[in-house]
Amino acid sequence: MLFLLQSVLLPEDVARVRSRLADADWIDGRKTAGPAASAVKANLQAQRCVPERALAQFVCEALARHSVFQACACPSRPLHVLFSRYQPGMAYGLHNDDALMGSDMARIRTDFAITLFLADPDSYAGGALILDGPAGEQAIKLAAGDGVLYAAGALHRVEPVTSGERLAAVVWGQSLIRDAGARALLFDLTQARWALPADAAEAALRIDQVLANLMRRWADP
Repeated sequence: MLFLLQSVLLPEDVARVRSRLADADWIDGRKTAGPAASAVKANLQAQRCVPERALAQFVCEALARHSVFQACACPSRPLHVLFSRYQPGMAYGLHNDDALMGSDMARIRTDFAITLFLADPDSYAGGALILDGPAGEQAIKLAAGDGVLYAAGALHRVEPVTSGERLAAVVWGQSLIRDAGARALLFDLTQARWALPADAAEAALRIDQVLANLMRRWADP
């Protein structure tokens, strides 16, 4: 299941991130990929150093304020953030993300992934995120500051960029709710709760009770 995350970053936030990335040190993206993924990966990634860690924290803070992300992901551990750059001729073939990321106490199970777009879609050609699902392939190319959340275990690829430059933040996280179907059900209930009118206090209370009890049943902290 896909979840659209609109306006994770405001235009001034996107400008800030892009300005910092303009001075970043970029390395071959294959250095952080597993053997299978590295064979189909051709992009650049920001070097993981102090400036990039500060930018990653900035993105994490924006996601922490995003109500739709919090409701559909139910994140439980610190997020892993990577900044990617695609120039003409670069692409990322069909691949599957690692099931575990990090090491020791910082290790997470990758229940979900987010591609947060940082470039105006009209500023580059190609570069769509292609997700391979039961209904076939779905192409996603969003406005700068918008993101899409999807299962990290889904096969996906990035189409070749033919002109311009594609910038994105890729985020992985672990959820309190391991089962994706359970997360989707909780999000549906949360949306119903949000849609209630202000005077529907009793209905709101009942939905809050169901949400809390399902969290008790399914949460895996």
